[in-house]
Amino acid sequence: MRRPVALAAVVLALVTGCGGAGGPEPGPGAPVTLRVLAGSELADLAPVLEEAAAATGVRVELDPVGTLDGAEAVASGAAEADHDAIWFSSNRYLALRPEAQSRLGTATDIMSSPVVLGLRRSVAERLGWVDRPVTWAEIAAAAGAGGFTYGMTDPSASNSGFSAVVAVATALVGAGSALTVAQAESTAPGLRDFFAAQRLAAGSSGFLQDAYVRRATGADPGEPVDGLINYESVLLAMNASGALPEPLELIRPADGVVTAEYPFTVLASASEQARDGYRRLTEHLRTPDVQRAIAERTHRRPAVPGVAAPPSGTVVELPFPAEADVVDALLATYFDKLRRPSRTIYVLDTSGSMEGDERIGALRRSLAGLAGADPSLTAQFRRFRGREEVTLLPFATVPAPPRTFTVAEDDAGPDRQRIADAGATLRPGGDTAIYESLEAAYRIAAEQIAADPDRFTSIVLMTDGENTTGADLGAFRSFVASRSAVLRSVPVFCVLFGETDADEMTEVARLTGGRTFDARTSDLADVFQEIRGYV
Repeated sequence: MRRPVALAAVVLALVTGCGGAGGPEPGPGAPVTLRVLAGSELADLAPVLEEAAAATGVRVELDPVGTLDGAEAVASGAAEADHDAIWFSSNRYLALRPEAQSRLGTATDIMSSPVVLGLRRSVAERLGWVDRPVTWAEIAAAAGAGGFTYGMTDPSASNSGFSAVVAVATALVGAGSALTVAQAESTAPGLRDFFAAQRLAAGSSGFLQDAYVRRATGADPGEPVDGLINYESVLLAMNASGALPEPLELIRPADGVVTAEYPFTVLASASEQARDGYRRLTEHLRTPDVQRAIAERTHRRPAVPGVAAPPSGTVVELPFPAEADVVDALLATYFDKLRRPSRTIYVLDTSGSMEGDERIGALRRSLAGLAGADPSLTAQFRRFRGREEVTLLPFATVPAPPRTFTVAEDDAGPDRQRIADAGATLRPGGDTAIYESLEAAYRIAAEQIAADPDRFTSIVLMTDGENTTGADLGAFRSFVASRSAVLRSVPVFCVLFGETDADEMTEVARLTGGRTFDARTSDLADVFQEIRGYV
């Protein structure tokens, strides 16, 4: 039986097409709106797309979605219901999936951006990496020796993270061609050393960038990191923004990178009107003047040969995996063996207002899904991972005794089931002591970090109502301000659910360096899965 294919962070499928580089500028035709499922990082194209709408009569509605969820929507056919096209960082992964290919029409490259390493200038100078070629092997050795720390996106949720995993694995094993399954499953010391230096995780490139800046400027209480693995365009934009206390030196490894080529792809199900609008728009976006405008405004490289752009350095392109099983093996090795293991404390509202299948039932199903009950492609690499430490802290009038589980590295099934069984015992009743429970979670985190400091540590808060007893938000502010240094890098990720006070939860996330996730209009299980990219 064919095992499920993990939708790595490399989106959306098929062969990349091309449009004309020259020729006359297409004039406006019949007005049309294209509904486009797109990566969230494309928000910076808004001015270009507004000008394109005036020039061509084609307006674009970008519907931002995570790479993993967007790819599954295309593969399942769900995207066809309310979208005409897709526009993600790469089309390589679904090319490996025969069931997806018939759903995609013409693809047109619009721009590109390689995934590279950006380091604080002083750190790059200390390592001797300025104005000379640097290899992934050198980078991995320095990371393993404690020479620098970095942030990277979750490779099961974001293309930039997965591209980094592919690049470093391919380079370190010395593969001159696409990785094999055996190579992808390798646990070479260089790979382990490289990923041990990761100190900041995120489910999207945008959040990763913001978190880095907040930490660098002191707006976030977390410990600053020395650099980021991200799109070259993102790193260049960060330097250009003037928001960084110290600019980033871009390290483009001499032995190669994986590049996002941003193919704009019309769906096979699109109407004739949408196809015509797609043609007019892509022809416009590939004209020399627009290509230069994209390069200047977004720092991405032009897709049309011969169009001059700001200097950005040459790169060697590494081969992408040619088999879906290789993608699965890379992610399994990364999460269960190579990545710095995580620790998550789930602070779960079991007050009386959680009564009912739509509330306590949804919470139980969400935990069961993370434990492996959800067989979907999206869920495969958002389950509780090997080596992960999971603490359940239910609360109502007071926080209940915590239950902590450590998932085995090589046989995770039994430990996952124990977590699901614990979730199934949750019963609603009582008042809602949000802030006393958060303080209890931080005390638990302090004890766990003291016993085992080498983990990502996060708190997830799920509540369906307002705080009704115990400490209030003001008391929590005082508590946060007095936290020990070791707890300042522990964020709270808040799930908005039911009658949650959204303003207060946003403040909790801001105070702790986390973020909010909205489950009021979407499935709670989906939101719990989305959070996994950040913990």
